[in-house]
Amino acid sequence: MHETSQASDLLQVLRSRSLSSAVHDEIERRILSGALRSGQRINENRLAGELGVSRGPIREACRGLVEGGLLTVIVNRGFFVRSITLKDAEDVYDVRASLMRLAGATLAARITPSQMDQLRELVANMDLAEAAEDFDMFYALNREFHDRIVDFAENDRLRALCNGLAKELHLYRSRSILQGGGLRVSNREHKKILRALESGDAEKAADALESHIQAGKRRFVKATAQASKDQEKSGPTTKDQSREIQ
Repeated sequence: MHETSQASDLLQVLRSRSLSSAVHDEIERRILSGALRSGQRINENRLAGELGVSRGPIREACRGLVEGGLLTVIVNRGFFVRSITLKDAEDVYDVRASLMRLAGATLAARITPSQMDQLRELVANMDLAEAAEDFDMFYALNREFHDRIVDFAENDRLRALCNGLAKELHLYRSRSILQGGGLRVSNREHKKILRALESGDAEKAADALESHIQAGKRRFVKATAQASKDQEKSGPTTKDQSREIQ
């Protein structure tokens, strides 16, 4: 009887973990998609009702997202989508630039023809998205392009660090990415990365990846400054209309 009780308890724990994991993924999806905005409070009761779960898995998932850097917790007030300062963003860009430099150097020495074809296809599709001014499609392809480069480098620690930083970067939203040829310029940099990887030159590939992320940081800073000026002129706004490309 005692063993049966232990097995039942273990099964309940496993089910709870699985449910909390699913809730974690859904809240993360809403944050990264912008459905939950920077500084917004997580309404546990409403979210529990929408997802058809109790508040327990909601709280467990939120604690995990605090550890992952997407949420913050305020005592007696609850969980909030993390608000990021400009300095925070610049620091993340700098660290990511160094990590992507390593990814580029590693991959250049080992990239396969099949992997090159996959990256070329993503860049070609970004050209189509840019021509159509389809920001959401471009943004998704852009994310996949960087993720593939990291995956192809086959360094698990590098992948874990890059994934965490990438999620933090998705918290940053600005209003002027479509101004000044943002998509076109970003994809021009992607093509330079392709050429560097294809050459097999580790230093050239490292420079191309690092330069691309640093250029993204400069675009982000410029877009943020412009958004701040626009807001001063027009008053507060409740909706961010685009995201920076890195």
